[in-house]
Amino acid sequence: MTTESANTLAVAQQAFAHFEHGLATGDWQAFFDMLTDDFSFWFPLGQFQGLNVGKARAIAFFHYVSEVYSEGLTLTLDQITSNETTVVFEFRDEGLMRGKPYKNRVAVSFDIRDDKICGYREYLGSDGQSN
Repeated sequence: MTTESANTLAVAQQAFAHFEHGLATGDWQAFFDMLTDDFSFWFPLGQFQGLNVGKARAIAFFHYVSEVYSEGLTLTLDQITSNETTVVFEFRDEGLMRGKPYKNRVAVSFDIRDDKICGYREYLGSDGQSN
């Protein structure tokens, strides 16, 4: 692993810890602090479907996520894959979505530039409802 790859992985892991904290608690500030001003993200569905550009749009998105999962989500990390500029986290999440049981499999990709997150892409597939 190159020094650049190791640094990218370390920055992404720190951001993912803040991301996980945001999903669990609704407190996203540490994650927001790691985003570049020109941050862009891609989301597969809903009112934020497609490409979204700007830190303000990201803040609106993650606050919306906390409204939908108001009691928080618990993550189980399955795998991390990385290179010099991008780190992909594969995980399962579980909790309540608008009060109903929710389980999902997710992959999120963080693009790293200058020790910050400049891009995010999310891919998901349902694990079905809990019993």
